[in-house]
Amino acid sequence: MNLIYSVYILKCSNGQFYTGYSRNLPSRLLAHNNGEIHFTKDKLPVSLIHVSYFQKKQLAYDFERYLKSGSGRAFMKRHLI
Repeated sequence: MNLIYSVYILKCSNGQFYTGYSRNLPSRLLAHNNGEIHFTKDKLPVSLIHVSYFQKKQLAYDFERYLKSGSGRAFMKRHLI
């Protein structure tokens, strides 16, 4: 099984969390830490605190959207961070 999509959670230097998904996680993390991502560029450095891997893009996208919802944020705080 090839798990190529990643949903990740970052903790920013100001204590905020950022949730995203990517097909190339190492490259995406480098972009975050180089200040290339709008949301995190003024909250550096960021730390990777959770990664979930998916085989299908739609499943990764749906999980990311869920984590950004009210119940998803509660789930994230209880189980992932």
